[in-house]
Amino acid sequence: MTPVLPSVRRALPHVVTLAVVLTAWSLVSASDVVKPAYLTPSPLEVWEAFVRANTYHPIGGGVDRVVRGEENYFLWEHLVVSLRRIGLGLAIALVVAVPLGLTMGLFRGFGRVVGPYVDFLRSIPPLAYIGFLIAWFGFYDTSKVWLLVLAAFPPITLATLNGVRGVKEDHLNAALSLGATKRQTLTHVLAPATVPDILSGLRVAVGFAWTTVVAAELANGLPGIGGLAYLSGTQNKIALSVACILVIGLTAIALDTVLRILEKQLAPWRGKA
Repeated sequence: MTPVLPSVRRALPHVVTLAVVLTAWSLVSASDVVKPAYLTPSPLEVWEAFVRANTYHPIGGGVDRVVRGEENYFLWEHLVVSLRRIGLGLAIALVVAVPLGLTMGLFRGFGRVVGPYVDFLRSIPPLAYIGFLIAWFGFYDTSKVWLLVLAAFPPITLATLNGVRGVKEDHLNAALSLGATKRQTLTHVLAPATVPDILSGLRVAVGFAWTTVVAAELANGLPGIGGLAYLSGTQNKIALSVACILVIGLTAIALDTVLRILEKQLAPWRGKA
């Protein structure tokens, strides 16, 4: 019984906050402050839109006409497609960004030459790329994946670079003096020391990728959770659009939680003196 009480205490503020948010949301929706009323769907309407998007349901008032979810896909299927695009974009970004960041950190001259270009890419909003990516790769998944690569690449590169620069030279010299080769020093000292920074950069990159997914799926983005959120908004299906936004946000929180757990497993020494 005793171990349950601390868990209840920790959860209570979150439960209370959620109740306050839902109550305030319901009151605003019921007050008709914003008109037309469909612009402020209630939590119940959003829930009904979520359920509808994940079930078979009749349309047009006829029981013989049944549709599957939204745009012939369940909401979770839209989410899986977006996750696949983001996963592929992050994988490509990691494969390129980590070696580049390591090289920039190990060879200062190379870092000084390449660094401004990485900073330049970091400063450009990903949405700015969408036009010429579509022109180059068309409306299909290739342009979307490359947009997500461009969103995720700079933070991973810079995080890797900072990780290399954060390794004390004394540690590297100590390994060399104990008989380690340069390759062993790189693989057993430098690389493990940069893992926490790489994971931090990956967390930032995942955030950027999620904020970019709607832009990536503006053109021919169905199936896709971002494309569904955009399309439902243009069709005045605000409850469905809000449901998509909530799913995007909750999924981002879940992914970040997984990455934090992974960071603790792969770099348990981080934050410890």
